Amino acid sequence: MPASAAAVAVEGEEKAAKAGGGELLYCGTTRFDIMGREVKGGLQGRGNLVSPTRLRPLMGVDIRFVATGCAACHCVALGAGGRCFTWGRNEKGQLGHGDTLLRNLPTIVSELSKYNIITASVGRNHTVVVTDDGKSFAFGDNKRGQLGTGSLRKGTEVSPAPCLVTEATNAVCGADFTVWLSSVEGSSILTAGFPQYGQLGHGSNHEYNTKVSSVKLSYDPQPRPRAIATLSGKTIVKVACGTNHTVAADSSGFVYTWGFGGYGRLGHNEQKDEWQPRLVEIFTKNNILGPNDVISAGSASSACTAGGRGQLYMWGKLKNSGDEWMYPKPVTDLSGWNIRCMASGSMHHAVGADDSCISWGHSEYGELGYGPTQKSSVNPKKVDILEGMHVTSVGCGVGMSLIVVDRANVGDKIDQVTKWGFMHKLFTCLKLLRYYLRKFILLYYL
Repeated sequence: MPASAAAVAVEGEEKAAKAGGGELLYCGTTRFDIMGREVKGGLQGRGNLVSPTRLRPLMGVDIRFVATGCAACHCVALGAGGRCFTWGRNEKGQLGHGDTLLRNLPTIVSELSKYNIITASVGRNHTVVVTDDGKSFAFGDNKRGQLGTGSLRKGTEVSPAPCLVTEATNAVCGADFTVWLSSVEGSSILTAGFPQYGQLGHGSNHEYNTKVSSVKLSYDPQPRPRAIATLSGKTIVKVACGTNHTVAADSSGFVYTWGFGGYGRLGHNEQKDEWQPRLVEIFTKNNILGPNDVISAGSASSACTAGGRGQLYMWGKLKNSGDEWMYPKPVTDLSGWNIRCMASGSMHHAVGADDSCISWGHSEYGELGYGPTQKSSVNPKKVDILEGMHVTSVGCGVGMSLIVVDRANVGDKIDQVTKWGFMHKLFTCLKLLRYYLRKFILLYYL
C-alpha cells in the first residue's frame, strides 16, 4: 500500500475505533421509485418517515460513515469493518449488486466484501468507493464517463469496476462527474465525467457542434480521470461537489471553487461559470480552514466552517424565496457551535454539532426529521428527538437524510426514536386505510 494512502487509511481506522461505530437513523421518503418525480394520487405523502428511524437490516451494526447526494435517490453506509451497504433507486445499477432491481433496505455489496472501504460518494445515478489500499471502484451510469474507468463502451456498470486512479484517498461525486483525491505528488486532485459547466476544472467545457447545417451543441464526456493542472502545486485535502460545481480546500486552508456559477454558488460575487479552480478571496486571510473544518455543497449552494472557531459560512441559493447569497456570509444562528460534520441536499441541510443534530431548509418528505408537527424551517433548528446525541456522520439526498449517532451517548433514546417512527408509520397506515374505506363506501353507494 502506498505510504500516504496507508496513513489516511490508518487515520480513518483510528477515528472509527475511537468512535466505536454508531447507529444509523433515516428520515424522509421510503418510496425511492417516486421520490423527486411528479406522480398522481398524492403518493408523495405515503410511506414517509418524518422522524429519524432505525432501519432493520442495520440495527446493531456499527456504521461509521454515510453518503448520499444532492441529486441522488440512493444511499451508501459503511460499516466499521469496511463493509459497504447500498439501497434505493437502482435503474442504472448504481447500487453495485449486479442488477437493476430497486432495494428499499440496506444490502451489502458482496463484490466489495474482500475490501476495506474507507469512504464512498453518490452521484445522480452512480457510486464511487475508495479502499484502504488506495484503490477506487465505481458502478452505475457511465454515459458521461463519470465512473472514471477510461471507457464509454459500457453505458452502465452494474457491478464494481476499477477506476483509473492510483493511491486514491477520497472520492466525491457531483450529479454526473466525480472528483478523486490522491496522495500522488502533483496530482492530488483528479476529475472525470460531464464537463458542460467546467466542473472538471480543466479550463474547458469541451463543447462542440453536432450538426453541420445548424447549431446543436453537445459536450464531450471525459472518461479518464485527469489531474487538474492549475492545482498541481497544491495539496488538496478536502472536496465537496454540488450538482454541477466543486468546492475544494488545500493544505494551507485556502478554498477554491469552479463549475456552474448560477445563484452565486461559487462565492465570487458573480454568476459566471468557472472552468478552472478560482480562489475564494474571503478565505485567504483570517478565515483560512483548519484541519477540523468541514466543507459541503448542495445543488445550488456551498458551505464551509472557517476561522478556527468553527463558524459556518454559506453562499448560493439557500431557500426557495428571497435573494441568493453571492459571496460567503456567516450563518449567525450557528455561531458558537462546534460543527463536526455537514451535508447538503437539494434544498435542505443537516449538521452534527456538539451533542445535537441541526437541520433546516425545504422539506417535502420529512427529511428534516422534525416529526409530524413541523415540516420545513428557514432557520437552523435542533432535531428535538436527537437532542443529547453525538452525531458522527450525516448525509442529505433528494427527500432523505441519513444520520449516524454514537451509541455511547444514546442510551434508551434509540428505542424512543424507533417507537416514534413506528407510531408515525402506524398512524399513516390508518389514514391510508380510512382513505380507501371512504372511497369504497362512496363507490358502493353511487
